[in-house]
Amino acid sequence: MKTARLSDIAREAEVGTATVERVLNSRGNVRPETVERVVLAARKLGYDRRLPERYRGIIRIEVIMMRPDTPFFERLNHAFARIAASLDASILVHRTFLDENDPLGVARHIANPGFRRSGLIIVAPDHPEVKARLREARAAGVTVVPIVSRIGEEGPFVGIDNYAAGRTAAYYMANLLKPRPGRLVALCHSGAYQVHKERIRGFSDYLAEHPDPAQPFALVMFGLDEQLRSAELFEDTLKAFPDVIGIYNAGGANAGVAAVLERSGRGRPILWIGHELTEDSRAWLKSGLMDIVLDQAPEIQARRAIDTVLRRIGFIEVEVSTEPVRFLTINAENL
Repeated sequence: MKTARLSDIAREAEVGTATVERVLNSRGNVRPETVERVVLAARKLGYDRRLPERYRGIIRIEVIMMRPDTPFFERLNHAFARIAASLDASILVHRTFLDENDPLGVARHIANPGFRRSGLIIVAPDHPEVKARLREARAAGVTVVPIVSRIGEEGPFVGIDNYAAGRTAAYYMANLLKPRPGRLVALCHSGAYQVHKERIRGFSDYLAEHPDPAQPFALVMFGLDEQLRSAELFEDTLKAFPDVIGIYNAGGANAGVAAVLERSGRGRPILWIGHELTEDSRAWLKSGLMDIVLDQAPEIQARRAIDTVLRRIGFIEVEVSTEPVRFLTINAENL
């Protein structure tokens, strides 16, 4: 490939050759957003001179996540940290944790992050103000990639097919429990995230399409992924419906479910399907307390989200899959 000329870079960045010369020779007086366009264009065209040291780290990608205390977000955070350490030194990945109970605060941060970014990878509640600020970010040229849970329907999304995950949970539950009579229940965070709504909708739709009067779908509990709250709701449900035979936890409060099942004893076995393979869920599978884990591979999601941003801003040319990330169905026999 021939060496890129200043005029080639100027054409790609849609600036003048004098501006390119100022950027590549560190002469200053160029707006940061223009510098960014020039550097990206130079890299895309294979400019063979070493770029000025002051412009290393010019590509900034922010990752906004919630709930650092949960096993899933701990895995996702570690995945982004490992990936960031392996990237070209010109790419900086900022990991930010915000309060899911303050969607207006999340919206304000999206609008005013305190630094310029080329890409934004985000997990957040599906709130009108959050969606509005994301639209503004896109309009300003920021590549926005929702991960794990959709936020509106615009642009790319990286995550599993959560509707299919819910249907998969219902498929296994209905078939493993035949012909045993009893009620089925579900637990999730709330309706704040599309991920949980899609999983519960998939679970409910499958059961409605394959009705069994002996196994009614009794209710959905909203535990906000808080272990104590979820445990209390589940205990109250078992008191109200002593004939519960299956629980699908579509959220992150697996420890709350485990505590209730352990206290209830093995005299009334309840089939339990949940999400995310952790050290705890691995132990519950081995002991027989838990029956199936649907793992959504956060490490794969993190890698694909970063690659999607880099592809869309022109930093890499390789095509990035837009298909849903495959989730894993794990039981005690295939740990």
